[in-house]
Amino acid sequence: MTKPDPNFIWAIADLLRGPYRPKEYGTVILPFTVLARFESVLAPTKDAIRAAAEKYETSPKLVRHEMLKRASGEEFYNTSQFTLSSLGDPANLAANLLNLVEGYNQEVREIFERFDMPKIIRDLDDRDRLAEVVKRFAALDVHPDRVSNAEMGDVFEELIRRFMEASKDVAGDYFTPREVVRLMASLLFAPDTEDLSDPHLIRQVYDPTCGTGGMLSEAHHWMKKHNGQATLNLFGQEFNSLSHAMAKADLIIRRQDSSNIYFGDTLLEDGHKGKTFSYCLSNPPFGQDWKTQEKAVKAERDRDGEEGRFAAGVPNVGDGAMLFLQHLVSKMRPREQGGGRGAIVLNGSPLFTGGAGSGPSEIRRYLLENDLVEAIIGLPTSMFYNTPIATYIWVLDNNKPADRQHKVQLIDATAMWVPMRKSIGDKRRMLSSDNIKTIVSTYADFEDADPKISRVFRTEEFGYRTVTVEQPLRQIFAVDDDRIKAALEITAIKKLPKETRATLREALGSLDRGVTWTHSDQFAQSLSAALKSHEVRLTPANRRAIVGAFAESSPEGSLVTDGKGQPLPDSSLRDNENVPLVEDIETYIKREVLPWAPEAWVDHSKTKIGYEIPFTRAFYVYEPPRLMIEIDADVQDAIARVQALFAEVKA
Repeated sequence: MTKPDPNFIWAIADLLRGPYRPKEYGTVILPFTVLARFESVLAPTKDAIRAAAEKYETSPKLVRHEMLKRASGEEFYNTSQFTLSSLGDPANLAANLLNLVEGYNQEVREIFERFDMPKIIRDLDDRDRLAEVVKRFAALDVHPDRVSNAEMGDVFEELIRRFMEASKDVAGDYFTPREVVRLMASLLFAPDTEDLSDPHLIRQVYDPTCGTGGMLSEAHHWMKKHNGQATLNLFGQEFNSLSHAMAKADLIIRRQDSSNIYFGDTLLEDGHKGKTFSYCLSNPPFGQDWKTQEKAVKAERDRDGEEGRFAAGVPNVGDGAMLFLQHLVSKMRPREQGGGRGAIVLNGSPLFTGGAGSGPSEIRRYLLENDLVEAIIGLPTSMFYNTPIATYIWVLDNNKPADRQHKVQLIDATAMWVPMRKSIGDKRRMLSSDNIKTIVSTYADFEDADPKISRVFRTEEFGYRTVTVEQPLRQIFAVDDDRIKAALEITAIKKLPKETRATLREALGSLDRGVTWTHSDQFAQSLSAALKSHEVRLTPANRRAIVGAFAESSPEGSLVTDGKGQPLPDSSLRDNENVPLVEDIETYIKREVLPWAPEAWVDHSKTKIGYEIPFTRAFYVYEPPRLMIEIDADVQDAIARVQALFAEVKA
């Protein structure tokens, strides 16, 4: 097969210079490329379709539709008399081209409606560019016999990249680098025990953020490349009109049901509600907030609770990645039906953001305690078009094989990359075929893999308990202007009559400022004497409040206890410790806390469970600092070289 040159196709944009700005080129090039592809597919059966259209003109709509599909040999057809190379009278070029587009069946017409094809044709005609553009695309041969679906996918990817680059848009929002998708497909399919060579087997692949359908088409291509004979039905959802149209077009070419690509915002509405899938893939937006969807998402969570898509709760509104992660899990085929697998690309935030009890931590807790995470692969930086940040592939499975149950494999593939010949946006690196093979084989080797790049942990090893460590409160009491002011600002005191407050100020000012009381009873006695001498009467509650205003935490003070004689905690000395779930709390406190704070205790009522996945720490290798003798030798060597240079100058 011969892959068409994207440069040749994009060169047609030269015809648009002047009337069109560069950011508008793609709005013409992409739909015409799709039109050329559809026409190339139908070219061999054009006459048969026309004959069937005439023969079944008066037949019931459904019968006619099925007979026309049979005539075309595809899942679509075109009944127009025109083709790109024969559009009749030049004076009626626009009308005839529109007739050609409208000659397609309903599914294909919907695609061109997403492209806004009537407007594109009208604008080209008004700007006197229609004839030349049609002529160029009529000469483009992209029949599947000469250009495979995978090759056509590469062409579309390149054209979309150029369109986004020209329009200064975010290319990463529209497609994922093809080699990353290939890795995800390999991780998803390779370990599956089901025999995908069975022609009677029916499986589904779903992408809730499918963009132009690249992940779906690559999954389909992977199975065919590996001699898979099973029927693989493709499903997706996309809310960008351009991307949605491209994805539907790709499915039609693959003889798939294009209605499986739902148009809409996945977070606002699950377009495939009630359906689950054998395999799920996704590359949701990195670090994008979900303020627009917040009200609907929280309402759905409140309504459906643990039975809904967002079973574990919701993350911070600043990043919706973990909403997509939960959604993907909810769409995996249930374990009792054979289980489902998933692969999703995320940035580093879902690994560790949020402390114990927070939304992100609770989501991680849900995934890990339900044994849904099988592996996480750290990718090289600068792999994506719109961001150079570190990214990770999460491999999900709700029906793990016995040897992987309650375990998570971390694979460090950050050093597995080759440089690109030419950078594209932020993408400067790519995965080679050998890199992908190494990652997949490392994943397959599991606990036998090279420990330098693969570590296996029990799920509970990612868990911890945040415990509150208290120390007893000891207080001293002293008098100064700031404390007197604080006492008079107590709410209950401010409600006293003005004259009483003035007298109280005098009474407090009479207290000895050179004395430090180490016990509350001592200070209370001195306060009582001052109040009595100034004839100030206060309720017991107000007296206690004033005593508290002159208190200061100090190890030199006396122990403060409650009514039962138990020590009260000092909030200024309060601390939190993260104790691993796999370790006893008291043992940890005895080792890590009590040697430095022997009176400390744990307030178990405040303990929270959290989960984090410290990916980088898992592969950290300690490198001891150089010996001082080595450093000194290097310094002396440098000094000697400098002295030698000075000597040469003087000579």
